[in-house]
Amino acid sequence: MAGIYIHIPFCKKACHYCDFHFSTSIQYKQEIIEAIKLELKLQKNYISNQTIHTIYIGGGTPSILSGSDLSRILATIQENFIVSPYAEITLEANPDDLNNQKVKELKQTIINRFSIGVQSFFDDDLIWMNRAHQANEAEASIKRAQDSGFTNLSIDLIYGFPLLSQQKWSNNLEKAIEYNVPHVSAYALTVEPKTALSAFIEAKKQAPLNEEQATANFLVAINTLCSTGYEHYEISNFSLPGMQSQHNTNYWKGVDYLGIGPSAHSFNGNSRQWNVANNMQYLSALAKQKIPYTLEVLTMANKINEYIMTNLRTHWGINLDTITKSFGQPASYHILKQVQSYINESLIINENNILLLSSKGKLYADGIAADLFVEPNFEF
Repeated sequence: MAGIYIHIPFCKKACHYCDFHFSTSIQYKQEIIEAIKLELKLQKNYISNQTIHTIYIGGGTPSILSGSDLSRILATIQENFIVSPYAEITLEANPDDLNNQKVKELKQTIINRFSIGVQSFFDDDLIWMNRAHQANEAEASIKRAQDSGFTNLSIDLIYGFPLLSQQKWSNNLEKAIEYNVPHVSAYALTVEPKTALSAFIEAKKQAPLNEEQATANFLVAINTLCSTGYEHYEISNFSLPGMQSQHNTNYWKGVDYLGIGPSAHSFNGNSRQWNVANNMQYLSALAKQKIPYTLEVLTMANKINEYIMTNLRTHWGINLDTITKSFGQPASYHILKQVQSYINESLIINENNILLLSSKGKLYADGIAADLFVEPNFEF
């Protein structure tokens, strides 16, 4: 089992909060597509002939591409990899791209899942974020996709920003429930360096974000969605039963994946690598049949810390038996010692040797995980 991630580095507009790699110029769109196809061929042996169970086309805004563009990329994957006939194939899409014609085009491809960047169902929020779509387009895109037979949908929603009252946030969540969207990703807005939002706050044109507001919004999301049948299977992700994102779940479970395109990351269990986050440098390297990546060979400490970070965020938790089997008894003893204070504070629950965050503990997930990490010189 393995996955493939394709990064499409183009967007119509630069959202004020976004620090992902993209360009608002599509001058070299066809050249990037051809380079992605070439990289797929050059990397066909990276994941050791494993069957591909998930394909995720992200960005950027991959829905900028036509159905024909996407089909060319997907055909290259099918020609060079073993793809399961039941593979989850996701396209990230902006609501304004999912018009009638585009949805019809996409229905002719092998894409079977949309992740729609709604962010909010209120126009004033979308203007504040500098999003390319309007609120009515968000609702229309969901209904249009469903009417066309795309039932496996996810929407992104953002919380924790000044314009978002608790009532508006509740309304956003209720919209997802009303449309019976099977998967919701709810993200707390963060201020990333070198973004417009960061510059606005530094120039005092925008007040700093309020952590208490983000906490309150997060708790409302848990209560609202879980009370209506959604499973809170990862800190930022909720799904109806059986509708988890298989691609992202595999990330958290440490399944191998190949990342293709500028800035894309790859992981094979022993190392990770990431491509240069520059479109022209990417094109220049591929023109020479070279892949412009940086490689990191993972140490035992890297591997266990990654397991701790990813699994603690999920509803399957940290399995101490798995830790012992994969990393040895000293590693389990270390984690048990470090976690005891959090168990005493009811932030973590130990259920049959599986460590799970409590509802309160989910507010401190990253900090708790960091406290459980082993040092680089840990003796396994």
